[in-house]
Amino acid sequence: MADEVRVLAFAGSLRTGSFNRSLLRAAQALAPEGMRIEIFDIGEVPLYNGDVEAQGNPPAVDAFKQAIAAADGLLIATPEYNHGVPGVTKNAVDWASRPPGNAPLGRKPVGIIGASPGITGTARGQSQLRQAFEFTNSYCMPQPELLVFKAHEKFDGEGNLTDAATAEYLGRYLVALGDWIRLFAKA
Repeated sequence: MADEVRVLAFAGSLRTGSFNRSLLRAAQALAPEGMRIEIFDIGEVPLYNGDVEAQGNPPAVDAFKQAIAAADGLLIATPEYNHGVPGVTKNAVDWASRPPGNAPLGRKPVGIIGASPGITGTARGQSQLRQAFEFTNSYCMPQPELLVFKAHEKFDGEGNLTDAATAEYLGRYLVALGDWIRLFAKA
């Protein structure tokens, strides 16, 4: 790894005005010195289908896997739908977990954050997503957590993070994520 930590990020929401996309843009702006965050749009990644995979990965899947492989770490901003991880988020992880034993997620440090209008933020969705990374042998950062609750009160109409406390905590989270990624680069 070079001195700069390269983080690939994606939002587990397809909605253009998603709070989680906005949270990733805020993360880009608040990234500490020595960290570069690239956001990948998973909108073109199709539903996982083993028959499709057997014929060769679709171009969007190849691009996604290559971007993960080239990054030092992964940052996922996941919403929470119906007390769980959204299908879009899990689908992206499912594609990136293939083929087993040689997937781009293998031994990759991962951070999970999320924003929701609800009072618990994305606690349940993040918890479920962590379970998927046990199978992929990814190194999911356990602490700190970033659960942005009442997100509609913390972003303006253009998707800018306006809550100073959330911005400060996001900055501290990113420093911890950088340290986490560097820890595994030494291994």
